[in-house]
Amino acid sequence: MLEAFLVPEKTAVTASGDGPAIDIRKLKGRIFLLTLRITRVVEQESLDVSIFTSPDGERWDAKPLAAFPQKFYCEEAPLLLNLTARPDIGFIRARWAVNRWGRGTLLPMFEFGLRLQEVPEEILEEASNRVPAH
Repeated sequence: MLEAFLVPEKTAVTASGDGPAIDIRKLKGRIFLLTLRITRVVEQESLDVSIFTSPDGERWDAKPLAAFPQKFYCEEAPLLLNLTARPDIGFIRARWAVNRWGRGTLLPMFEFGLRLQEVPEEILEEASNRVPAH
């Protein structure tokens, strides 16, 4: 079972950027839980975090596959990423954009991390067994 960080915990950023590429080619289930954990912010700023994909780790899609809603505060936010219909995806990475407005310094500052966890098959089977038939 894969567990990795698309952005290492407590990474401090003052500019937009990209996290490392994570190789997911050998995984079977390809359903992941992403957990964005923001641990420090300053007032009047925003953080946008998106997930980009690549077949080979070299060429990245121009548009994100998924994105968290825009964030302004310290919090922990989950996002389910289902790649079962996309066997062509071999790598994923996070991209973030920061913005600051208002008075004081215009340099944004966020401290956050983004954890990637493969959802185990047993949990997926149990969840599908609990879904009522229509």
